[in-house]
Amino acid sequence: MATRGDVEKGGVKKEAGKVPSPLYPQHEGEREWVPWIVPVFFVANITVFVVTMYVNNCPAHTTARDGKCIGRFLGRFAFQPLRQNPLLGPSSATLTKLGALVWQKVVHEHQGWRLLSSMWLHAGVVHLVANMMSLLFIGMRLEQQFGYVRVSAVYLVSGLGGSVLSSLFIRNHISVGASGALFGLLGAMLSELLTNWTIYTNKVAAVLTLLFVVAVNMVLGILPHVNNLAHIGGFLTGFLLGFVALMRPHFGWMERYGMPAGSACTSRKYLLYQWVLMAIALLLLVIGFAVGMAMLFRGSNANDSCSWCHYLSCVPTARWTCTN
Repeated sequence: MATRGDVEKGGVKKEAGKVPSPLYPQHEGEREWVPWIVPVFFVANITVFVVTMYVNNCPAHTTARDGKCIGRFLGRFAFQPLRQNPLLGPSSATLTKLGALVWQKVVHEHQGWRLLSSMWLHAGVVHLVANMMSLLFIGMRLEQQFGYVRVSAVYLVSGLGGSVLSSLFIRNHISVGASGALFGLLGAMLSELLTNWTIYTNKVAAVLTLLFVVAVNMVLGILPHVNNLAHIGGFLTGFLLGFVALMRPHFGWMERYGMPAGSACTSRKYLLYQWVLMAIALLLLVIGFAVGMAMLFRGSNANDSCSWCHYLSCVPTARWTCTN
């Protein structure tokens, strides 16, 4: 029978049976998926942006007083003047029309669908390219390892979680983008590493690397015009979902493929701590969404309960304010 070292990608031998690379190891007996849902999400986001720019039609809807459209050779796909949208994209009015997250419309006009539609819209080319590169870099490998059902669930539910938390704190601005869903994938990567701790080597380095990436992006999120609360909501949702959806058999169970026939091995596929983490995470997810949705549609302002939380999304300095 082939040993685990023989069946690792590239045929590289692994010492002591464990996986040196902390992210996305493949074991004998596990299915390797062909990614397709992440490419679908990628194409869908780009298609929605093209449709958004078509509807926006800057040359027809922008007066000389507002400034000149950028890239007028693009016709109706031209971008709004830079002073209106520095990200090379449509107007706020167009984004609102097509489903941007607007607290007033969600709560008082019963348009809860905006909690999901906003994650498919982007404020501009810069915004779109940054998010789509992240989606391909993170999502493709996760789907290859865990399949389209689990990865799409993490992506969509995390995007919803980001929208809910954002709406609880931000009332006067619109919000668009897939960042909440993408932060959910990052959160799921971290919890997957923690719940599947026994199958990895270089664990501390992997945790520190992921925490560093998340921390850098969170710090960038305190800049103006970035909805860091959506990032935080998506990350927390994905982190909890990872314990539920990305749990994998422990090291002893995986090693049975490398043992001679008749050798004794543990019969437990998952360890007790994995089930405990899954139960706690599932409970917190249900409670979090129930409380968040109830507060949102009741019109509660979370800033009343947390006077400092708005600093998580924007910190005013001598160079900028957070009121506009």
